[in-house]
Amino acid sequence: MITLEMMPPLMFGGLIIAMLIGYPVAFTLAAVGLSFGFLSIYLGFFDLNFLQAIPGRIFGSVLSNELLLAIPFFTFMGAILERCGLAEDMLDSMGQLFGPIRGGLGYSVIIVGFILGAITGTVAAQVIAMALISMPVMIRYGYNIRYITGVLAASGTITQLVPPSLVLIVLADQLGKSVGDMYLGAWGPSVFQILLFAGYTFLLGIFKPSHVPAVPIEARTLTGWALWKKCLLGIIPSAVLIFVVLGTMMMGLATPTEAGAMGAVGAIVLAAIHHKDFSAAGRKVLIVGVIAGGIGTIIAMLYTENLIFKLAFAITYLAVVWICIEAVKIPDLRDLIKQGYETTMRITCMVTFILIGSTCFSVVFLGVSGGTWLEHHLTSLPGGVWGFLIFINLFIFFLAFFLDFFEIAFIILPMIAPIAQKVLAPVVGPDAALIWFGVMLCVNMQTSFLHPPFGFALFYLRGVAPKEVKSSDIYWGAMPWIGLQAIMVALVIAFPVVVTGLLDKPLDVDLNKVKIEVPQIELPPLDFGQPKQ
Repeated sequence: MITLEMMPPLMFGGLIIAMLIGYPVAFTLAAVGLSFGFLSIYLGFFDLNFLQAIPGRIFGSVLSNELLLAIPFFTFMGAILERCGLAEDMLDSMGQLFGPIRGGLGYSVIIVGFILGAITGTVAAQVIAMALISMPVMIRYGYNIRYITGVLAASGTITQLVPPSLVLIVLADQLGKSVGDMYLGAWGPSVFQILLFAGYTFLLGIFKPSHVPAVPIEARTLTGWALWKKCLLGIIPSAVLIFVVLGTMMMGLATPTEAGAMGAVGAIVLAAIHHKDFSAAGRKVLIVGVIAGGIGTIIAMLYTENLIFKLAFAITYLAVVWICIEAVKIPDLRDLIKQGYETTMRITCMVTFILIGSTCFSVVFLGVSGGTWLEHHLTSLPGGVWGFLIFINLFIFFLAFFLDFFEIAFIILPMIAPIAQKVLAPVVGPDAALIWFGVMLCVNMQTSFLHPPFGFALFYLRGVAPKEVKSSDIYWGAMPWIGLQAIMVALVIAFPVVVTGLLDKPLDVDLNKVKIEVPQIELPPLDFGQPKQ
């Protein structure tokens, strides 16, 4: 006879078996959840009315969740920017800028990966674009093939952690925290990870200089102001777009959905101004729009909103509309926008179906006391807080061998988030506990793209690498970078301030000493006499 205590582990086992068979995750989650739901009704653990919570949560929490509207906007932004030529320009200029030093091409890949991660948010295209552009150049100048494959794959996964990462949006939603706080918490680990990657390249240049040689002088086609101009033309528009998306969100001027919408429009503008067929009239309109936007921003900072402020931004908006119309008129960009819509539709549908399936699974799991069962096992681990963190990170690390980050976030996170809040609150406070936990898992889940057997970044790299690059070189090349990401996880665990340092400090208020003073109001004396006729 199946008892209530046996149901949670049976549900996990059934889910693992169904996934190993090869069924799509979204449908597997729903099928396992509903199957165990009907079994629980048959065994008397709950009645049929309990399952009414499933459609209630799907329509009330999933399909009506405004935060998830940010996902299609950021997906579209990434789909446009990954193919518009921005990566090629930045990699070429950065490669020539850092080329004279050992590991210069590696530094350029790391820096461009960081910048692209901050404006695209997608791993696949970033790995493919950088590999197509940089791999032939690095091979030509004698870079070690395992270093080449490792740095390209690892730099592509940076986008998982750097805001406005889709992973952070999903984590914020599942943990019930604001996207802005999750982004603020992720900046510290993002920068430290870049420093780790650059430090590894620097050490290779010292101890194994033949692995990362400098680019010969005769191969540098740009020098002086021409080189700096090309670098700035790639960096400045990207920086403006990063500010429009992230700056407005973190300053409270826009919600994540509004920031994503501005990013989607900004991506079209950026693609248009980088295209060779962008007209001279369009460039003049761009300059006028930038000047008007600058004037409007200065007025907003120094004075209250007035007519000049409104006129300035009206001109900026008209310039954006003009450039978007020009983008649609250019055949290449029109096809690019269409591809962006198709990519956005596929990813958004995938996320929605996984969310629906995970809702079916989690409702039934909680109905058979799965939350209590999980909390008992996780809170009784040896080592207290640190034992809990080590176990969870090892568990997520091994799950990432087989599951995508969306699947981990939607299946596992809702179950362990309440336990993490309870366990971690004494260390960093209740407000920052889940932010610290979410960013930690985000750093951890980066490795899912690098380690075998299902490291998707390695698959992408294998698909575009020349035939002379062996698969063994790709897999072995990723190993040092997985180690660097593991070091980053350890740093986030050991030093929570890396995540919490930029967060708003909680107000230290003693509620017992709070006094509310109500001013006394003198009322006219009451007249209880006879009413006047």
